[in-house]
Amino acid sequence: MFSEIAPKYDFLNRLLSFGIDRRWRRHTRRRLDLAPNSTLLDLCCGTGDLALEFAQNQVQVWGADFTYPMLPLAKQKADSKQLIIHWAQANAQALPYADESFDAITIAFGIRNVFEPKVALGECIRVLKPGGKLAVLEFFPISSRIWGTCFRIYFHHILPVIARIVRAGRTGAYRYLPESVASFATVEQFQHWMQEAGFEKCNQQALSGGVARLVMGARPEVQ
Repeated sequence: MFSEIAPKYDFLNRLLSFGIDRRWRRHTRRRLDLAPNSTLLDLCCGTGDLALEFAQNQVQVWGADFTYPMLPLAKQKADSKQLIIHWAQANAQALPYADESFDAITIAFGIRNVFEPKVALGECIRVLKPGGKLAVLEFFPISSRIWGTCFRIYFHHILPVIARIVRAGRTGAYRYLPESVASFATVEQFQHWMQEAGFEKCNQQALSGGVARLVMGARPEVQ
């Protein structure tokens, strides 16, 4: 499904979010506040927007995604900006990296698509260095009645029509999106999963009225 929409993925992200997704990614970079030459894994990297955001700010970046057709598009964007990013096709539930490899990990709108997100969180804490941070930018079910109603109308009725008009694939990817959000964990449940995996200092921030949320946690300094 994601392989099919890869060529139009960036265009649809900009169109369907009115460009706000770029602001969310910039905010994620600022919140992590990584020092130059820090090591970052952008997991479920898609076409690399968040990876590029960090690489342009002197962070050493690795980008990994299960959907291979996303990766050549990500590499093209990095090459056009003369940025060195290490791309790899990888399963979030069995990462091909050594223990304690990274200072930080980011996941933008991808953890919902992992079959066993709890297993992926365990892998994240394994490959993070002690004190390393995880930042998850994601859509969660919205508790606010007003925002939740607006979100459902847009995602269930308007978004699929736009995706169909621009021919964003035949597999129903943009019907899958609202369905996956509605069936995913609440942000409170997700924070609990992070704590179960071993993360501490877990916190979350609502973005754009709670349409998206940034959830962060850290691997303890000593385990």
